[in-house]
Amino acid sequence: MFICSPFAGDIGNNTHKAIRYMRFAISNGFAPFAPHLLYPQALDEHDPCDRELGLHLGLCWLDRCDELWVFGSRITAGMERELIEAKRLNKPVRWFTEACTEITE
Repeated sequence: MFICSPFAGDIGNNTHKAIRYMRFAISNGFAPFAPHLLYPQALDEHDPCDRELGLHLGLCWLDRCDELWVFGSRITAGMERELIEAKRLNKPVRWFTEACTEITE
């Protein structure tokens, strides 16, 4: 499954949150993928071309994931692109709070 959560802006705090979301998914028996934890290790998040490449590469992996899990109440531009692609690919989308509680309403 694909982790969708904020990254840009407060990168340090958002990285810690994304790691927590990964641990949550792992503890529930899933094999999560969080591109925003992978690609910034090799690409410069502050370089617009590198950032765009990282977003594109993440979207390539979305096709291979069974679901998209969205964490938090704020949707960034990058997250919006992931949501649009998930819809285009007919991927189920699940919503969670920052505390990893699923929103089912």
